Amino acid sequence: MSRRVAFILSATAGGRTDGVVFLPFRSRIDQIANGGPVIIVGAGDDIRDEVRRAVADGCDAVIAAGGDGTLNAVASCLVGTPIVFGVMPFGTLNHFARDAGIPSDTYAALDVIERGTVDTVDVGEIGGRHFLNNASLGLYVQVVRHRELQQSHLRRGKWPAFAWAFLSALKRFPFMTLRIDVDGLESEIKTPFLFVGNNPYEINGLNIGRRQSLQGGTLSIYHAERAGRRRLFVFALHALLGRLDSTHDFHQTTAKRLHICSRHHSLRLATDGEVIQAETPLDCRILARALKVYLPGTRS
Repeated sequence: MSRRVAFILSATAGGRTDGVVFLPFRSRIDQIANGGPVIIVGAGDDIRDEVRRAVADGCDAVIAAGGDGTLNAVASCLVGTPIVFGVMPFGTLNHFARDAGIPSDTYAALDVIERGTVDTVDVGEIGGRHFLNNASLGLYVQVVRHRELQQSHLRRGKWPAFAWAFLSALKRFPFMTLRIDVDGLESEIKTPFLFVGNNPYEINGLNIGRRQSLQGGTLSIYHAERAGRRRLFVFALHALLGRLDSTHDFHQTTAKRLHICSRHHSLRLATDGEVIQAETPLDCRILARALKVYLPGTRS
């Protein structure tokens, strides 16, 4: 049975602002789309509206081409539906594509969409927002905000902007006092960051920051208590060197649900690198096998 496929292409993919990066692949994209819409979305465009229109138009799959933020916007509309999610990774890090085993080579990624298998993966949810990779409060959110300012106003590249943003965040050094309930176990923590992953992350060696599975059905929760600037700097250095130690650098646990309370009515929250102001308290849960995805393999 022929499929009708929609493609949502980020105009800023590949560091461009005009979508030119997709020109070498356009004939292949049109072939796979089979009459479905191929839409280039610019900064500020509502990706979710385009996805909803594609679904209402009868598309069987929606493909996201861009970084993790673009992937999140598309996938969020497809969670819990029969519509299949596809990925053309064009971001700097491509966390979801890498952990799902989707190749970074564009032609190979299109092969997965055209001939790969359909499977399901877990999705995280916090405050009603979905995340494919992670959600965070505190220090990392400050880093993301300052990195974006460095890039937009000072025209710094992503990695130099990240370095300057990290140093700026350390200087401000925000602490949060949170009351958390982890699968029914309550505690109060004072921490510079709270990081919640969609399934556990590797914390040691060459695979640091990667996930072995997106189908484990658990949240992974990380936080550091009462860590000073020096300890946080050492923590960041250990992360770069692949030498993190959960017994000394931070606390780590897994859970199905997490409830977060704060003295503040709202907190800045980052989901897959996109920052919003979120009202508290925040409920977080894992949605097991809630998203259908094209993955490498032979389609039956």
